Amino acid sequence: GEVVSSRGNQTSITEFILLGFSNLLELQILLFIPFLVIYIVTMAGNILITALIVADQHLHSPMYFFLGNLSCLETCYTSTILPRILASLLTGDRTISVIGCILQYYFFGCLAASECYLLAVMSYDRYLAICKPLHYTVLMNGKICLQLAAVSWMSGFMATTIVAGLMSQLQFCGPNEINHFLCDFTPVIKLSCSDTGLIILVTFILCSIFTLPPFLLTLTSYICIISTILRIPSTTGRRKAFSTCSSHLIMVTMYYGTLFIVYMLPDTDTHQDLNKVFSLFYTVLTPLANPLIYSLRNRDVKETLGKVIRKCMMLTEYQKE
Repeated sequence: GEVVSSRGNQTSITEFILLGFSNLLELQILLFIPFLVIYIVTMAGNILITALIVADQHLHSPMYFFLGNLSCLETCYTSTILPRILASLLTGDRTISVIGCILQYYFFGCLAASECYLLAVMSYDRYLAICKPLHYTVLMNGKICLQLAAVSWMSGFMATTIVAGLMSQLQFCGPNEINHFLCDFTPVIKLSCSDTGLIILVTFILCSIFTLPPFLLTLTSYICIISTILRIPSTTGRRKAFSTCSSHLIMVTMYYGTLFIVYMLPDTDTHQDLNKVFSLFYTVLTPLANPLIYSLRNRDVKETLGKVIRKCMMLTEYQKE
């Protein structure tokens, strides 16, 4: 299934084949069902959280403003990956055009990089709330919140635009099978017959600039938060302070943990299948876990949800009468 066009004496590929989970052929329909459920739950959960935060005045605080941004991001993030997986599981068609592949990488990369920044901003917000409570309202006013959110989104898009731009200049003329369920940087670059030295160097520099600082900021914030919490004399005080940031800590650990495993492991054949499994964590399971972790561990979100459900029930009762 490859379309070949000739440029001079060099043939160039216009389609890739995303192998995905093709080694589990007999399980394709079995895999389709959990992925579909995950997609529906992820979308519904994240859209619900965003809607609750917008609708309820009590949730108009910096912490929820950033959580709304994260939920919004997760909705887009899942949509760049899961519909594609679902389509290929259902139809068995695993081809994707080279342009489609670069586009998928572009949106996936932008959103993944923005998430690193948003998680860092959220941990900075928790740091100010717990370690600098008296200055919190001054340091986290509406204007600053908007600026921090805008910077998070823009930095993610800026970095990936450069990489995707360079990627679109590459030529592909050899094998066209990508052993992954999405168009990630390394598997695509490996298939190029152009000189990839420059793009690899640029990507390495951009990754160092755009993922290391937010990671270090997140780490530092949590070191300060935990040491402050440990100094609180009363157990209830400690528990209360920790409960406001524990859900975020779970998310950060899941997201960065699997990201580091995927991108730091040497790229060998045995690791490729492991990579696919770990990639599922930060591409599919983190967006799913986000609404679950935040809503189940958060009193305000639970209360707002309860209020909405009660209102809906009252409305239906009223309509019945």
